[in-house]
Amino acid sequence: MKIVVLDGYTLNPGDLSWEGIEGLGELKVYDRTPEDKVLERIIDADAVFTNKTPVSKDTIAACPKLKYIGVLATGYNIVDVEAARERNIPVSNIPVYGTAAVAQMVFALLLEICHHTAAHSDAVHKGDWANNPDWCFWNYPLIELAGKTMGVIGLGRIGQNTARIAAAFGMKVLAYDEHESDLGRKYAEYVSLDELLEQSDVIALHCPLFPSTQGIINKNSIAKMKNGVIIINNSRGPLIVEQDLTDALNSGKVYAAGIDVVSTEPIREDNPLLQAKNCFITPHISWAPKESRERLMNIATENLKSFIDGKPANIVN
Repeated sequence: MKIVVLDGYTLNPGDLSWEGIEGLGELKVYDRTPEDKVLERIIDADAVFTNKTPVSKDTIAACPKLKYIGVLATGYNIVDVEAARERNIPVSNIPVYGTAAVAQMVFALLLEICHHTAAHSDAVHKGDWANNPDWCFWNYPLIELAGKTMGVIGLGRIGQNTARIAAAFGMKVLAYDEHESDLGRKYAEYVSLDELLEQSDVIALHCPLFPSTQGIINKNSIAKMKNGVIIINNSRGPLIVEQDLTDALNSGKVYAAGIDVVSTEPIREDNPLLQAKNCFITPHISWAPKESRERLMNIATENLKSFIDGKPANIVN
């Protein structure tokens, strides 16, 4: 079996091993693949792994040997799954690998907003504390989370983990999800979307990107929020209308935002959030701790092994 990885660098920049997948066939790993090289690189492949490199209908049609497509992520919109289905090519994804890491990143962003840890450390290293007349100082308002209300939009596995951590900080947790569950009720109180927007001090987005959720944070929904609300998004960039959030940050309606995902990645230089006040932006790293990536690698290996054994797993088409 000939196996090709189209864009393996972000999963494994050198601190992991491809050994598991190597044991299943002849493996070729490319760090990155431009779109005009995709067909050339997989034309005679039996199995293909991709993270963010598109595998289109035309590409699938032009690869007669192709039998399996593995997505090295949870989202699989970069593969034409219908075209693969027509060819009886299973497409698998990695549904659960970064739950803990993504929820942890919510609070990395939120705590930076609450304490401006990096900025205060920089100030100390510049000599501001050594030259300060008092025994302490702070350059930004400091925020205590205990007693605040966290609103979680999307109470799946990651949303539940975020809710659990928020409760440990002493926060009240509300949630909105189109599909309520008894398990979700263990972690949060379900409310309507409008109630969540109106009552939350912090709003964390954990919903998938569907037509019903695209742009769920926009000027109209922001208008319903408390003045001074904090918004955290490390789910999907297009959940937010970025110009509307920028306007709300610059006006002070939204106090701060912690953003790990944007509408186009890598971020464009003209993204309005780059000009927004109190907007903390990280480069889509919620999923990236080594432990999480190692888990992803192991699941990807098991997905291919299951396919070879005639028992395909985590199939999305």
